[in-house]
Amino acid sequence: MLILGVLLLLDRLPRATVADPARAVWPASAVLPVGQALMLKAGGRIPVPPGTPVAHASALLAMPASDPSELLAFWFAGQRESGADVQIAASRFDRVKQQWSAARFVVNRHTLADQLGFGVRRLGNPVAWLDGQGRVHLFVVATGLGGWAAARIVHLRQSGMTQDFAALSFDVLRVLPLSWFWNKSFLVRTAPLPLQDGGMVLPAHFEMGIKYPVALRFDASGVFLGMVRISSRKHLLQPTLLMADESRWLALMRDQSLLGKVAVAQTLDGGRQWSDLPDLTLHNPDSSVAALALAPENMFLVHNSLPKDRSVLDLSTSTDGQNWVLAQTLARGAAHEEFSYPALAWAGNSLWASYTDQRQAIAWQRFSFVAPVR
Repeated sequence: MLILGVLLLLDRLPRATVADPARAVWPASAVLPVGQALMLKAGGRIPVPPGTPVAHASALLAMPASDPSELLAFWFAGQRESGADVQIAASRFDRVKQQWSAARFVVNRHTLADQLGFGVRRLGNPVAWLDGQGRVHLFVVATGLGGWAAARIVHLRQSGMTQDFAALSFDVLRVLPLSWFWNKSFLVRTAPLPLQDGGMVLPAHFEMGIKYPVALRFDASGVFLGMVRISSRKHLLQPTLLMADESRWLALMRDQSLLGKVAVAQTLDGGRQWSDLPDLTLHNPDSSVAALALAPENMFLVHNSLPKDRSVLDLSTSTDGQNWVLAQTLARGAAHEEFSYPALAWAGNSLWASYTDQRQAIAWQRFSFVAPVR
């Protein structure tokens, strides 16, 4: 009874609300004609730091045209997931050389603990965002005692304004103030949804006993404005936000129930209120998904498509966010192999995908768009 009471209490954690609706912005509406076909342009593995046999949970960040980096990638790397040596690694895709740089560490738990003023036991999923002043922000999952369910979201911001990747470093701003429960059990995984005012909506989730998704609102400088719960269901996590139009967005979510489908919720008023929709027909083997809308009726989703394991990773397309058609299979292996935790970005007039390859590396693929052959 005590455990049930605690779970019921956690389900009613106080939540900051966002009073005003937001308007999302397309990343590529002027350069992507409807009806063009995807073509694989390049791919491979992003270099990892030496001596790190485990790599997982990548995030991609498109950079402005003035930056020598076309794209930044972040992930966690070390001897094993949850290991004491795990750090947040980064690599850049050079705009001129058209290749990934050697990876370097940009966040470690010891420096993080010194700046926070309390111990950090392990690091996890990073998510990146570029604010209205061109500064890179990182949101990193960090724990003290306990497992991932005891995690907090730490907000870091780029130190200075250098475009030199070798000098890229971060300062801790704070742990996001998400609940009275020591701000614990909130985690991030997928990319923010950019807004017309220069701010963003960061998808996150709560996962102590029950699991539910939330949307966190930030202004153009990275100030936290509030939080809204996305779904009333208690077995959904790692939402990815998909723009249908400026005010109507979808959240596609990982499902830990026996239903095993990609779950869906929507907002019609720019994030003020959310409601659940019927699940997609797509399988979800308790695995993270990544979605991106490039223009009206041009939506993309990377997902594991088998019902029981993560051995197949597909890229699908949609015009409405609810009916999906296979476009490309990004990776396929034996039943014991894993291709998972995808990320999507639009950079250099290309669609980029990254994902975990066997928990040993971060794979990437780059797609261009061509007129279909008639």
